[in-house]
Amino acid sequence: MRPIYLDYHATSPVDERVWQAMMPYWREMFGNPASRGHSYGWEAQAAVELAREQVAASLNTTPERIIFTSGATEANNLAIKGVAAALYGHGRHILTVQTEHRAVLEPCAYLESLGFRVTYLPVAADGLVDVEHLRAALQPDTILVSVMAANNEIGVQQPLAAIGAVCRERGILFHTDAAQAVGKIPLDLQALPIDLLSLTAHKIGGPKGVGALFVRRSVPLVPQLHGGGQEQGWRAGTLAVPLVVGLGAALTLAMAEREREQARLLALRTHLWQELQKLEDVLLNGAWSPRLAGNLNVTFLGVNGAELHRQLQPVVAVSSGSACSTGQPSHVLRALGRSAAQAASSVRFGLGRGTTEAEIQQVVNHLQEILPGLRQKSYIKT
Repeated sequence: MRPIYLDYHATSPVDERVWQAMMPYWREMFGNPASRGHSYGWEAQAAVELAREQVAASLNTTPERIIFTSGATEANNLAIKGVAAALYGHGRHILTVQTEHRAVLEPCAYLESLGFRVTYLPVAADGLVDVEHLRAALQPDTILVSVMAANNEIGVQQPLAAIGAVCRERGILFHTDAAQAVGKIPLDLQALPIDLLSLTAHKIGGPKGVGALFVRRSVPLVPQLHGGGQEQGWRAGTLAVPLVVGLGAALTLAMAEREREQARLLALRTHLWQELQKLEDVLLNGAWSPRLAGNLNVTFLGVNGAELHRQLQPVVAVSSGSACSTGQPSHVLRALGRSAAQAASSVRFGLGRGTTEAEIQQVVNHLQEILPGLRQKSYIKT
């Protein structure tokens, strides 16, 4: 019997409805959307443009502002390195946050090797950015601020409107990695002062290997992939039409079901947290609110982290941090003030579309069984 899946922040299964939408484009309608001389190319291009409209509608923007990519990592790289290259002569300072995903931190580190200066802003103990600290950290030659919409480990939602307003005041571009947030929280790009936004499909019941970047009109951007000039010249390469169709379908479904599904997940998360608190010596990581409805990240004091996760594995699939940082203490939890041992004994519960109340109770029952024995082996609470 397979373990219960509670790692939806790492990825999600493709929704059956999304899979059905993708199916024809693997074999029957397999054309290259760049082939403009025959019907195979036309129908592929029509499918791509429909998906572009669906993505744009989910963000309340226009289709021509959407660039398809291979995922949020590529979108982040295009946004950060593309802006840095475009504004190289205007400034060399970038501001981001210590708790960002590696797909933001690593491009920033790369730019540092080229002579850019990067400020990695700390967060408060609740994981949230202090907007006034951010304002004070801006420099005369700051060209870009990158702050994620919702953290992939602790689920906290950053104050995008306030951060964007500060950037607008100073004439600085604002990018957000919204991989975990799109389809789960409102993101209205007519209202929010966001210049670039990255997203991916596989966190919301879509396929792996496809994402998109929103680029506001007039934002300077240098392509990072060169070739056939696809995607208005911003991103070369033949589009994976089935995946693009899957992204559009997944976002459409997520938006249609968002309010009902997020309310359901919030109820499940609240129940899980209430039950975990009965186990004692359990710490919540990050603010309770604003937080993604399907996220609960906790530290179990007084246990060995490796042994905790070993005993969880047969019953529930969870992680101690980002799926992209396996084996390393969570830099997010360390930024919140957790020790390396506490980070190791932390669990990220990621609830999603397939999660049921019965599964939550089964996980709680298993923790009730294993925690006393784990704590007997550790006489000092870490």
